[in-house]
Amino acid sequence: MIGVHSLRIGTIVATIVLFILTACHRKNEELPPDQPRLTPNVTMRDVTFRSAALGRNMQYRVILPALLPSGKKLPVAYLLHGGGGGFRDWSNYSDVARFAENGLILVMPEGDDSYYTNAADRPSDRYEDYITTDLITDVEEHLPAAPGRANRAIVGVSMGGFGAVKMALKRPDLFSFAAGISPAVDVPSRPFSIKRPLQWRYHRSIFGPWNGRVQQENDPFVLTRSADPAKTPYLFLTCGDQEGLLPANRKLAALLVEWRIPHEFHVVRGGHNWTQWNEQVAACFKSLLAHLGSPKSG
Repeated sequence: MIGVHSLRIGTIVATIVLFILTACHRKNEELPPDQPRLTPNVTMRDVTFRSAALGRNMQYRVILPALLPSGKKLPVAYLLHGGGGGFRDWSNYSDVARFAENGLILVMPEGDDSYYTNAADRPSDRYEDYITTDLITDVEEHLPAAPGRANRAIVGVSMGGFGAVKMALKRPDLFSFAAGISPAVDVPSRPFSIKRPLQWRYHRSIFGPWNGRVQQENDPFVLTRSADPAKTPYLFLTCGDQEGLLPANRKLAALLVEWRIPHEFHVVRGGHNWTQWNEQVAACFKSLLAHLGSPKSG
């Protein structure tokens, strides 16, 4: 009887997890109203393209200067949304559009609830490859985007902040600047919680067994310890003083100091929401503009 009982519990849990995973991919069918916060000197478009890594069409939003200099290519900032969000979030909930006026292309890809990682349990969900290969290639082929590390930055909030920091440490050849605004840097190594068993199972479906290969290859703390300070993108980190993520961000910032990784870390007022995140955009982009075109970009 014990075996049958355990089997039934396992079946129920698996069914619930499957429902959550399905809901993650369906969430874009129930989007809030699309109300971009644009300025008069920018233009916006939505792009659909085929991702070879995911084997399906994906979308991204682009904001560009309204007047493009003839024959000139511009640097690109890739903006990653958080969990439960979508590719419209940055344009709808922040004032980031005005920074396109400075001669930047802003690219906001759809990332579902992927943590921008090639999932351990779902070989078809290669979200890191989708960003680092498919998206960058499509942007540089179809937009006036300047190629090369010196002309690329990556910024994210929450889940997207994790993705930005992780990809900067894992692929330092691609970006000269990376920012994590309230980044969920502890997710790969987050311990099991009896209060959140389904969240634990979902994270494990992405990052694989505890302390396994996929977890190690995507853990910002592990990646920091093997990073070359001379090649790592400049990192900009912020976290609100009312956030549960603050201890993990303090820990990562201390490790960056220990390993002499160029960075800045700010503890700011507020919680885990777009009100607080939007307040950090100006400081983030001031640092971004200062570090694009870094001499070590090659």
